[in-house]
Amino acid sequence: RMQTQTQAAVARPRAYWWIAVLALVWNLIGLAMFFSQMLMDGAQVMQLSEAQRAVYLATPGWVNLAFAFAVIAGVLGALCLLLRRRLAVPMFAISLLALLVQVVGGYLVTPAWAAYGAAGLALPGLLLVVALLLWRYARGCRAGGWLR
Repeated sequence: RMQTQTQAAVARPRAYWWIAVLALVWNLIGLAMFFSQMLMDGAQVMQLSEAQRAVYLATPGWVNLAFAFAVIAGVLGALCLLLRRRLAVPMFAISLLALLVQVVGGYLVTPAWAAYGAAGLALPGLLLVVALLLWRYARGCRAGGWLR
């Protein structure tokens, strides 16, 4: 069957779906980590190393709120990709900005630097790179006419 020019313009490569599914899994893992951290009880906090416990106890609510925004917006952005919705772009932007607030805030107002040093920035750095790439990918998908 012949595709019209409009249909051909919005055809998505197979990689689109793989990226969207991986983005959802990635962000669902982040959401699970958020709940794991927020639902820790006193006994679990006491099992943390002294340095980790100091960071956990010094983390203000606004840093945890940024964490929540980062993971929830990331999940919504990935779902929007799967549903081919333009809302993926602002959702991934919110996720990226909230993650930046969480990382910078966490290192500025808690003893994270003393606890983890520069090596402690490896995982947050990776998270920021992935969030940036997802936002840029969604922007490219929007520009390519793949999102409605």
